[in-house]
Amino acid sequence: MSFVRKSLGNVLLSIGGVVLVAALGAWQFYVFVTFPDAQGGTIHLWLAIGAALVACVAGFFVFSVFLRYDRDDEMHITSSPAR
Repeated sequence: MSFVRKSLGNVLLSIGGVVLVAALGAWQFYVFVTFPDAQGGTIHLWLAIGAALVACVAGFFVFSVFLRYDRDDEMHITSSPAR
């Protein structure tokens, strides 16, 4: 993935997406706790759990990409010289 350039727009979009999914999960959990019988019950709990899992996995991948920001700029001792 070295050909993919990171820009500020992509960074903000990915963080915003993770925050949006986490907010959706929190809202579904709020609906489950506040209206347990009126609006479907446990489906909101499962949606909240699913959104939390998606947010955690996406956050892990976004964070792991941030940690590799200069991986392509490394020069190893055993690498051949550039020609």
